[in-house]
Amino acid sequence: MTAVPMPTPVAPAGDTKPAAFARLNRGYNSVFQPGQLSLGLVVPVGAYPHGPVPSMDGQDARIQAAEELGYAAVWLRDVPFNVPSFGDAGQVYDPFVYLGYLAARTERIALGMASIVLPLRHPAHVAKAAASADVLSGGRLILGVASGDRPEEYPALAQPFESRGARFRQSFDYLRRVAAPRPTFANDWGRVDGGMDLLPKPVAGRLPLLVTGGSRQDPAWTARNADGWMTYPRDPLYQARVLLEWRNRLHEQGVGPKPVMQPLYLDLQDDPDAPVRPIHLGVRCGVHALRALLRAYQSAGVHHVALNLRFNRADLEITLARLSREVLPGFHQNQTQNIPSDATEG
Repeated sequence: MTAVPMPTPVAPAGDTKPAAFARLNRGYNSVFQPGQLSLGLVVPVGAYPHGPVPSMDGQDARIQAAEELGYAAVWLRDVPFNVPSFGDAGQVYDPFVYLGYLAARTERIALGMASIVLPLRHPAHVAKAAASADVLSGGRLILGVASGDRPEEYPALAQPFESRGARFRQSFDYLRRVAAPRPTFANDWGRVDGGMDLLPKPVAGRLPLLVTGGSRQDPAWTARNADGWMTYPRDPLYQARVLLEWRNRLHEQGVGPKPVMQPLYLDLQDDPDAPVRPIHLGVRCGVHALRALLRAYQSAGVHHVALNLRFNRADLEITLARLSREVLPGFHQNQTQNIPSDATEG
């Protein structure tokens, strides 16, 4: 898919009083609210339309400003190598190092990963780094995980691209099991006996894990095991059908409701009445059409949209101010300071 078509009105999804999601950590509990839509930003916050490598100057100030404006989350990506065919170096820095930095520079905003490529990292390292970022941020980490879609990276790390689906599933299982106190288990990534432990433990006792796309798994496996689903931007009417299938799978697997999020590239126009025009994985439009599109996504069953401003042509500060003034007030905003995890609730 290369673009999001014009928004199509859809009927509201689910019951008028949707069932609650599982209570995990502060970030997950705040970002995902049943029947509501929150907004986040993809890092780097800003435009770099003419090349794959952004400037990272001033990003901490922009992320702090996003927190004060009420954005629910910021999202980092796992891009080990600047691959020409991919055309995007992401936030350049190692995502876990950057998470630790942002944990110290922010207080409330959720810190999301969209997404760690599990087959390219040993799950023990992922578990320790992610739990460290979760604890240092006071339980604000949301960990998206993926099987990876850039075949050029796999030879550089001596990993087979063709078996990434199986390696993803084994890594996911490792992350779940190693979070328990003194775990005992074995799979293709290694053997852990009860005589040792991996520290620190996540704030809520386990990491919130969101599976990205298909990740080469059976959809029923994803519904059964993930804490939520990261999917791709589509026309809202089509998205509504996709998410109805997601909810049906959850019901078939005998699990409760789980949230859905998606990215959206945005080029916000100066004219508030500018209609939606498709761009790569997103839209160019004014604030009125953007509000309508986001409402359509909310009705379709999306709970969080991560806005990517890479192709935004207007001044960044003006864009962020307009979004906070004219779009954010209509949607669920950052409340992490008021929503503790189960681990801290009395």
